[in-house]
Amino acid sequence: MRQRPPDDLPPAPGAAGPDDGDAHSAAHSAGQQGYNPDDNPFDLRPSKTRLKAQAHALQSLGQELAELPPARLAALDMPEALRDAITAYHRTKSHEGKRRQLQYVGKQMRLADEVPLREAVAAFKLGSAKDTLRLHETERWRAELLADDEALTRWATQFPQSDLQRLRSLVRAARKDGALVPEQRSGRGYRELFRFMKPWLEGVADDVESGDDRSDDRSDDEDHDD
Repeated sequence: MRQRPPDDLPPAPGAAGPDDGDAHSAAHSAGQQGYNPDDNPFDLRPSKTRLKAQAHALQSLGQELAELPPARLAALDMPEALRDAITAYHRTKSHEGKRRQLQYVGKQMRLADEVPLREAVAAFKLGSAKDTLRLHETERWRAELLADDEALTRWATQFPQSDLQRLRSLVRAARKDGALVPEQRSGRGYRELFRFMKPWLEGVADDVESGDDRSDDRSDDEDHDD
């Protein structure tokens, strides 16, 4: 008489266990959905999206470097390959050629220390912004001086050391020129008035900036004293 095998015997080699079907179905579903390596929390490599963003940022920085004045660019410390790439970008005339060369500049940026280069670009932008503000301030003063004699009094109060007689003469000449029909205007009076005011207004801006620096220094000294 044949005996029935006990129920607790291990399954025969190659036989499917009771949970194997569920595990296979889960693995099959994961394969259908697609595996994204960016979703792996144990993969510490930068994602493709991040690498692409970094490449675009370096290319943009390279373009900003290429737009700096030649003197500022020459004073910067950078790899010679990057400097040569920027020089070639300046020589390139066609739009498509500039686009390709700018991509090459971006590749060379990967071999450079971007921190001092980015700081140099930021410093240049800050200086340009200050120059723009001074320009607008000078134009505002010129418009007020030409429109109202009261502006002469305000100027004399703010800049008593300036040549007020010369200023009045320039204002009269600019007003006389502005009263002519456009075809007869020379613009000389406007330009000379602008040149007269510009150094005085730049001096005020420099004094304000120096005063801010001195205030910061005093604050630092007080902190050290404490």
